[in-house]
Parts: sequence; structure tokens; C-alpha cells
Amino acid sequence: MSALPFMSDKDHAAGRDVYDVVVVGAGFAGMYMLHRLRGLGLSVRVYEQGGDVGGTWYWNRYPGARCDVESMQYSYSFSDELQQEWNWSERYAPQPEILRYANHVADRFKLRSDIALNTRVDRAEFDENASTWQVTTSDGATVTAKFVVLATGCLSNARMPDIRGLSDFKGKVYHTGHWPHEPIDFTGQRVGVIGTGSSAIQSVPVIAEQARHLTVFQRTANFSIPARNAELTAEERDAFRENYPEIRRFAREEARNGIYAEPPDRGALDDGDNARRAQFEQRWMKGGLTFMLAYNNLLLDKAANDTAAGFVREKIAEIVRDPETAKKLKPDNHPIGSKRICVDTDYYATFNRPNVTLVDIRSDPIETILPNAVRAGGRDYEVDALVLATGFDAMTGSVAKIELRGRYGQTLNQKWAEGPKTYLGLMSAGFPNLFIITGPGSPSVLSNMIVSIEQHVDWITEAIAFMRARGLEVVEATGEAEDKWVAHVNEVAQLTLYPQANSWYMGANIPGKPRILMPYIGGVGVYRRICNEVAAKGYEGFVMRAAERAQKMAASS
Repeated sequence: MSALPFMSDKDHAAGRDVYDVVVVGAGFAGMYMLHRLRGLGLSVRVYEQGGDVGGTWYWNRYPGARCDVESMQYSYSFSDELQQEWNWSERYAPQPEILRYANHVADRFKLRSDIALNTRVDRAEFDENASTWQVTTSDGATVTAKFVVLATGCLSNARMPDIRGLSDFKGKVYHTGHWPHEPIDFTGQRVGVIGTGSSAIQSVPVIAEQARHLTVFQRTANFSIPARNAELTAEERDAFRENYPEIRRFAREEARNGIYAEPPDRGALDDGDNARRAQFEQRWMKGGLTFMLAYNNLLLDKAANDTAAGFVREKIAEIVRDPETAKKLKPDNHPIGSKRICVDTDYYATFNRPNVTLVDIRSDPIETILPNAVRAGGRDYEVDALVLATGFDAMTGSVAKIELRGRYGQTLNQKWAEGPKTYLGLMSAGFPNLFIITGPGSPSVLSNMIVSIEQHVDWITEAIAFMRARGLEVVEATGEAEDKWVAHVNEVAQLTLYPQANSWYMGANIPGKPRILMPYIGGVGVYRRICNEVAAKGYEGFVMRAAERAQKMAASS
């Protein structure tokens, strides 16, 4: 191994496993991070607990799984050759195709040699004397790294519900976030789906086509917009590719959510009833997340939001034939868009099937799981298989599973006990040389994740290059900068309707988790400008210095 820019020759001479950077996770963030750091000539080791690359798309294989951002935009932009050569087949790519794309990237850029699969990072501790991280993996090995980058993903830590009797169930139990790799056939079976978030909304129509009977246990009704998915023609792909420079620029610099779309120029109440309904109808027929871009104040003004929510409720009533079922499916406890809006194919229409039953567990809670049934509201619903569509411990859950110890032995879980605190979503004070990709306090899950991933990876790469060029080895967010940023994130959140929902954005789906809006809602373009300004001012809010060991030696001489 050649000498490393950040590690001493003594470390290498001792035969230790030392790297400039350890990256945790080989999803889209981890792979691009590896690619960029290699470009600096740094040594990198990526640890991935899964059996292959792909991150969330490796784990989430449930029926109907697909991205809710259009394929041509949910893709890397760093390589024009890559975006010109890959042919997406559908407007919204299904999970198997996204996973093939991830594997293509790993092979095309020869990333696999630096990725250790089936290897979980259990612990990382900062050595204040050496200014390095000691990283311990699930195979018992410990390696040394100057930097650690957490590319653990925001939706990769599946939440297992605490339901009495679940362990007594005699049939098969599946979680949408940890779906088996082999195909599951529900033909002839009675299936129960617990949960009605995005994964359930995607999987329920597919399971209903197979199952003898499907019972959906719903606690909270969610708003969903039809995807209008279709095969992409060669002409559509070519038109997109020709306009990629502008599409990517707009997504990075101007879009609030990192998605290229025509921005709204007025508020919902600026139009009359007929014009407003026509606008909503046009967006409904087009389909997808851009429904919320019909007007510019839908997430800022409750009265404006009510017009959009009312429109979708009317659509549900039109689609679902049974009035009582339609009533249960109409969301009534949160503004539309304050929970991540779902995108579906025939979700509401599925409840017109004679083999589908909806159970409202808000009024008739699940009491217990029996060996062959779910008891809710005093009634037993017999099932042969259970599908838990109960979501994730979002944004912080995957980080929380790692014992991360910074200065003075403090763990990140201890520091974040009352809610995550970061500066720009990139670092947490007291944890030097530990970067987080799309962490809490950044646009993250409120955006096209690929856009936010690329921005963070580029920023981290440039920060490390800046340090290396100046002989600096330690970077740390200041407590003051962190406190100001957390206050700003919260202040911006309170200007919107997001805090009005008990959503996973707020951590509300995890018992005992602090209720705080974790992503930054100021917008992708605004956030990028803030990060660029911080870097332009010599990384304002961060302290960069030489290794602490070298400083102590200099002070004693």
C-alpha cells in the first residue's frame, strides 16, 4: 500500500489496516462518495451490511416497489456518459431496475474492489491523541481511518411494530423493508397488511391480485396521487437527455425539492373555484409528486392546503364505490403534503375488489395477533400471512444502530437523545472528522435524494481536498454554529404546515423518539447556496486544524 496523504508512514510500517476514509453504506451515497474520494487519490474502504450494493433498493423488494421520483431524474448526474447510456424503461422505475442501475454503476466505475459486503459497522470511536477513528466491524476487525462518512441512508432501518402476540403467529411474517430475495406468491392465501404508508400503498394492489383475500389494517389514511406510470419511449428519453444540462441545473439551483418541474406562479386562493379545480384536475391527470406544485402556497397556508386536500378527498369518493370504505380512506388528521405524499397505481380502486377488506384500527385497534388471525375491535380476521408495512426509523435510525463515540467518550445517541443536532446536516459538534450524508438538518427526504446526495458528496470531497492542500487533518463543527443552524431549521419549519402532522419526518412513528422536524425545509437551491457560502468563507462554522498529536508535540518543543 502506498503512503497515504492523511496517515503516517509509521501506521503503514506497523501493518495496520489504515485508510484515509471509511464510508459506511454502499447505496447511492456510499458509491458516489467512494468514486469522488478515489479521484483525490485517497484510500477508502466502504462497509455494507447487505449482500450487494444498492442501499434501500437492495432491502426494499416488496411487490410493487418503485421510486416516486421519475426515473430520468432519480439518477446520477456526475457522469454525462452514464446518463446518456442508461435506458430507463418506465416513467417510474421498479425496484429491480433501480438495483440493476446501482450494480451497473458499481461495475462501470470499478467500485467493488473497495467495498466489503455483508459487513456491518458496529462501533467507531474517535482517538483524540491520534486524531483518527477506530472503526470496528461485525467480523470483529478494527481499522483506523482519518475520516468516517456515514452513508447509511435515511430509509434503511426497518421499524418492527410492537404488537402483542406477533411472535405467536404461525404463518409467514414479512416486512416491506426486509423483503425476501426470492419471489413470494400469495396465491390462494389470506393476507393481512398492517400499515398504509408508501410501501403498503404500492404493494396492496399487487398483493390483492394474488391473494384469496386481503385485509388491510389502517391506522392513518394517507393522501396518494396516481403515478400515471407508463413505458418510456426512445423519443421521450432522447428529449430528456438533450435537455439534461438545464434539467440538472434547475433541480440543483432553483427547485425546492430537487425535481425539475414548471414552478407555480400563484397561490391557490388567487384562482376562482373553477380555475382552481381545473388546475388540480390537470395535475391529477399528469400524476406524481408534482401535484403539490399546482400552487406555491399549499404547504404554507392552511386555507390553500384545504382546497388541495378537499380535491383529493373528492377523488377518493369518486373512485371507491362503498361510501363507508371511502370515508375511512379519506385522510382527515393532517394537511396534504405534510406527510410524504404517496404515488400509486390503482390503490384506491383496489378497495372495490370483493376480496379486499379495510379495517380502521384507529377506531378498532389491534388487540393481539393470534396464531392464525389478527384480533381488532373484538373481531378476529383470519390470515395465513402477515405483511408489516410499518415503515422505518427514518433519518437517524441507521446512525443510531452504530455506537459512535466522539470527544470525551460521548456517544452520538447520548447527544441526540432530545433530537438530532447538526450543522448543515453534515457534521455534529463533538464528533471531529465524522461526516453525514443527507443527515437531519439538510433537505434530505424532502428532496430528490440523488440531487441531495450528490451535493453532499461533492461538498465533503471539496472540504477534504481543501484540508489536504493546507496540511490540515481535523475538522469539526462548532457548537455555536450548530445551535444557530438547529434554530434556523426549526424556525423555517414553523413557517410551514409540516409540524401539524404526526409523520416520520417528525419522528412520530417511533415511540419515545423526540418530535422535531428533521429535514431542512428551506429548499434544495437555498440550502446549496448556504453550503457554498460557508465553504467560500473558509468553512465558516467549522474549525480546521493540524492533527492534535502534532499540535501537542509542537507545544512541548
